[in-house]
Amino acid sequence: MSPVVVHTLCEMLAYAVGFRTFLWTRKRLAPASFGNNDEVAWVAVGAIVGAALGAKLSYWIDDPLTAFRDFPDWRRLLEGKSIVGALLGGLLGVELSKKIAGVKQSTGDAFVLPLTVGMCIGRVGCYLAGLDDHTYGIATSLPWGVDFGDGIARHPTQLYEIAFLLAQYAWIHARREAFDEPGDRFRAFMIGYLAFRLLVEFIKPVFYAYPGHLSGLQLLCTAGLLYYHRDIPRIMRAMLRGRSSTWEPR
Repeated sequence: MSPVVVHTLCEMLAYAVGFRTFLWTRKRLAPASFGNNDEVAWVAVGAIVGAALGAKLSYWIDDPLTAFRDFPDWRRLLEGKSIVGALLGGLLGVELSKKIAGVKQSTGDAFVLPLTVGMCIGRVGCYLAGLDDHTYGIATSLPWGVDFGDGIARHPTQLYEIAFLLAQYAWIHARREAFDEPGDRFRAFMIGYLAFRLLVEFIKPVFYAYPGHLSGLQLLCTAGLLYYHRDIPRIMRAMLRGRSSTWEPR
């Protein structure tokens, strides 16, 4: 089975399992996120459209030399995508759709577990796709370096991301009672993931360097963290010192 087919199958599985997880989460872990099914539909449309556009736009920003190589031939523009852009685009799409539909409450908490599960499954596909996926790390002499087919041991950054996502979700879930405002679990997820991607991109190839030798994805991560800058102190207090559902300082 070719790497492209394996990656596609994992991506389809990620969407399917993520959606089923969302249906469970909105009733069990975040029952106050939606008032009715109409709100679910509005938010879903905003998330899907925003994520699709954001995923493509982030690819154009991160690797413009490849994306626009044959311009105005549009086929190459559709080849790549990035989860960073999908998350940020989905966030903006949801906020816009909520304004149109008049949804007042925060809906993000219902997406934390589905996103974690879906992204982990997707990264398995990225790992199995090898060099063709362009999500591998730079060369390393560490004993867990992986040869993706070119004879060079590289950081398996896909596996690093899976480990981070699982650990982050466990921490957020354990501290869920410490968050002060609805939506803070989602904000914690976004802040943590964007910070992780900002750092892990330093051990991944840079396909197009911006000032400071930063990649386009690092610039997007920085923009996302600036969007949440007012929330970061509150989220950090909850994650590090706040009361949790399983432990209380005495």
